[in-house]
Amino acid sequence: MEKTCRENGTLLLALVAGLSVNGSFAALFSSVVPFSIFPLIALVLAVYCLHQRYLSRPMPDGMPKLAAACFLLGILAYSTIVRVEYPQIGSNFLPSIICVALVFWIGFQLKKRESLSQ
Repeated sequence: MEKTCRENGTLLLALVAGLSVNGSFAALFSSVVPFSIFPLIALVLAVYCLHQRYLSRPMPDGMPKLAAACFLLGILAYSTIVRVEYPQIGSNFLPSIICVALVFWIGFQLKKRESLSQ
């Protein structure tokens, strides 16, 4: 049980790191999105927590692939949300389709890992 919660926490931190990377980039370099310091703070904290998790215990097999997928999901989800809020940036069709595909792939991989562990 603790191992599953720890793995889910790593995946959640990777998702927050992805959201924060794109949020920080948009806050710093986009004239459409207003500046905020909070994505930078969230990015620093998420990366620090991920680094501490990596130092305390190694990741099990297959977890880096899932963490990278969650990180990419965070980047694309923030891009989709910003494009919904500011439609003059462009279409959000492709990022939203990729987000849905990533969510299904991550869910399938998590179910497969759960069935293998039982």
